[in-house]
Amino acid sequence: MNMLQENNWLLSVGTFLPLLGVVVLLLTPKASDQMVKLVALVTSIATLAVGVYTAFKFDFDQAEKLQFVADANWISVIKSSYLIGVDGISLPLYLLSMVITLLVVIYSLDHVPSPGKPKAFFSLLLVLQTGMAGTFIAQDLILFFVFFELVLLPMFFLIGVWGGEQRQYASIKFFLYTMFGSALMLVAFLALFFKTGAESFSIPYLIENGGSIAKNIQIWIFAGMFVGFAVKVPMFPFHTWLPDAHTQAPTQGSVILAAILLKLGTYGFVRIALPILPDAAREWAPYIGGLAVIGIIYGALGCLAQTDMKRLIAFSSVAHMGFVMLGISTLTSFGVNAAMFGMVAHGLITGMLFFIAGSVKERYHTLEISKLGGMLTSMPRLGWIFGFCSMASLGLPGLAGFWGEFPAILSAYNPAEGLNETVFRVFMVIAALGTVLAAAYLLWMFQRIAFGTAKNSSSHDHAHSDDLHDVTTFEWIAWTPMLLGILVLGILPNLLFSVFDPAVKITLSAFGG
Repeated sequence: MNMLQENNWLLSVGTFLPLLGVVVLLLTPKASDQMVKLVALVTSIATLAVGVYTAFKFDFDQAEKLQFVADANWISVIKSSYLIGVDGISLPLYLLSMVITLLVVIYSLDHVPSPGKPKAFFSLLLVLQTGMAGTFIAQDLILFFVFFELVLLPMFFLIGVWGGEQRQYASIKFFLYTMFGSALMLVAFLALFFKTGAESFSIPYLIENGGSIAKNIQIWIFAGMFVGFAVKVPMFPFHTWLPDAHTQAPTQGSVILAAILLKLGTYGFVRIALPILPDAAREWAPYIGGLAVIGIIYGALGCLAQTDMKRLIAFSSVAHMGFVMLGISTLTSFGVNAAMFGMVAHGLITGMLFFIAGSVKERYHTLEISKLGGMLTSMPRLGWIFGFCSMASLGLPGLAGFWGEFPAILSAYNPAEGLNETVFRVFMVIAALGTVLAAAYLLWMFQRIAFGTAKNSSSHDHAHSDDLHDVTTFEWIAWTPMLLGILVLGILPNLLFSVFDPAVKITLSAFGG
């Protein structure tokens, strides 16, 4: 197994540092809100600093190898160890989770959602960060499962306590769906463990030995993993929790959900399902591709039917994650590279759109598209940022969204050996139609919200029009890194592709590279 042993403490510090912040928060007296915000801010800055240091120390010439590996005894009874490490696939996502958490904390300094319980709110954000980072570094299935599930509870409370009017319904639906998927995923992990000789839950070990499992058994094990990851992505038809969760979640919850949590599922496919069960992946690939393109079209049509801005952006996630899954289903390094890029791009772009939706709600006190309008005249800066993100989301060349969608569509033209080319080329055509629909719903949303005159001043009392202030300082600080990321990755996509590619090639070596 390719591993570079050094700096064994680094990833653990980066992952568990937020929990230290949570402990400090719990010891902070209730009265001092400023202190709570300061602790949360310092913790998330320190966490990102450790992450940046990790990236600085990372050997990019050997991005295909696991680095900063730590291997310690953990639950020896079930042969599960505390095995962690990052390679070129997980490092960008690991860093993205830290960046997004910090920006969400900065945004929250000025926007603690009501009921104002900043202590509980920031504690949950930091616990969430530990779960997200941990999922990307775990190299043991049980450890992966623990982190994968750790993000459930904070998200459940974020939606259930600080969400919209139907928050209880949305949070319970989110929880039940994900638990259902995770239960099947755990069964699949156990089956994998016993079928490879009950030696270890280590992912590198299972990649070496998973291919020896009989094909019909592989297909069944893959099915369990497929449901677990597909619910998280969410793929059609497992997606119905997503629009509810997004619409009801507070802005911060929506941003983290869109930017990082949806990636845990797609990451699971690339890190675990494909390399460990190559024969099953080949059998499943056409079905995954089929569901992906259904999701692209369905998500786009769903967007055209929405009247609520946030719900529209949520449905666009179903479509965008369809492109990611289409890239993964080709089983080619070209397709999976596109999918990995798509994950990061979607995180930045859709995360930004949810930030904007939150600020729109705060100013207009509604997200009904029919009641919005005139953003470019009343708040020109917010309007231009909204336009920029809409263009990025529909895949305008020169912005990050393009490099996730276009190569993913292209990759379907030439899938891995043993896959039916005709079927995948049909998928390619359908996915390409999806981009036309994406342009339609995004431009339609932008036109109705940004152009025209603000409806508030005429139809309501004038009290509301005082709220229509442009982008605030905290918003600028929180948004600028994301906006720059969308632009820079759009112009220099190789910044990411060069990191992903070596690791993706190793991961897909079972499919002929």
